[in-house]
Amino acid sequence: MKVAVHNITGKETTKKVDLSNDVFGVEPNDHAIYLDVKQYLAAQRSGTHKAKERGDVKGSRRKLRKQKGSGAARVGDIKNPLFRGGGRVFGPRPRNYDFKVNKKVKRLARKSALSYLAKDKNIIVLEDFSFDAPKTKAYIDLLTNFDQLDNKTLLVLAESNKNIFLSSRNLKKAKVVLASELNTYDVMNANKLMVMESSINEIEKNF
Repeated sequence: MKVAVHNITGKETTKKVDLSNDVFGVEPNDHAIYLDVKQYLAAQRSGTHKAKERGDVKGSRRKLRKQKGSGAARVGDIKNPLFRGGGRVFGPRPRNYDFKVNKKVKRLARKSALSYLAKDKNIIVLEDFSFDAPKTKAYIDLLTNFDQLDNKTLLVLAESNKNIFLSSRNLKKAKVVLASELNTYDVMNANKLMVMESSINEIEKNF
């Protein structure tokens, strides 16, 4: 698949790049995408929730009244879950929400997500560039040149670039990632995928 290369002013250059059909032109698998996104979101959960059960509540273990003869229901100590201030029954405990997804499924999911964007022509290839200093306005100008300021964008870099990352950090709908960190959730969550020319080889090599 041939795609034109643009400069940061938004204009096409004379160069074109060939996107591999093995990565950007596969038959999308929706279930693989679902599993990979589900695992990604599950891994974001801290799982530190905890409620006090009757063994965790501070209080006396003294029996409140005798077992029989009062005419009321039998009760134990003040930490009984039926009483106000008592422990909670089957409350949440710390846990890990992560689960395993096979590498081949994850690879298929990422290829499927990229293929969806390529099919809808939502991939923009950019000439390699850098900023002299971290300035949010410079990144805003870049997005404005492509009329993407109001859309969710994902810029993929071949290698770390501090100035580009810091320039995009204050923009809510803009995200910058390395090709080695590209994941299905970020790709599917973006309206436009902006790819550095040098990062295409990295993406195809990783997938």
